[in-house]
Amino acid sequence: MKIVSLSGSPSAISRSAALLRWCEAQLAPGASSLHAIALRELPATSLLQARFEDAELQASLRQVAEADVVLLATPIYKAAYSGLLKVFLDLLPQDGLAGKQVLPLATGGSLAHLLALDYGLRPVLHALGARQLLDAVFATDGQFQKHPTLGYVPDAETIARMQRSLQPLLQAPPRPAAQVAMAGTC
Repeated sequence: MKIVSLSGSPSAISRSAALLRWCEAQLAPGASSLHAIALRELPATSLLQARFEDAELQASLRQVAEADVVLLATPIYKAAYSGLLKVFLDLLPQDGLAGKQVLPLATGGSLAHLLALDYGLRPVLHALGARQLLDAVFATDGQFQKHPTLGYVPDAETIARMQRSLQPLLQAPPRPAAQVAMAGTC
């Protein structure tokens, strides 16, 4: 199972990244590869101006294209997922998430931001071909504790929800995208 994680937080230490790191740790033992992409570390000019010739941008897009599983995490600001994540998703081809299992993770100041996943992010993921969406996980800022070395640690209830969301990946590894496409033509 080839896994790519996309961190859409502009901060190096963030709650959404904590969710992502926890999921990566759970999936790592069964992964043939795991690439963590912090979108804030991609060259900003190349990202914003869609400079597809940029080597770092090409490598990140290639990793998503080759992945079986895409984990993406974002903070919710003003009832929407991060602009950083949006800019990157805009660079994916129209079917860039087809045949992949996708797990959206998000954090926000209150439960009022929860609907940003269903009404903002889910339609974009669907437009990119994602049909195997795992149950999204949203956590409020209050569901984390500050940790001296890890940054933030999610509470037990959030961890339980992430465990449930990851079950399809932990029980049976997903088929490679090529096999999914071939199965649909029979």
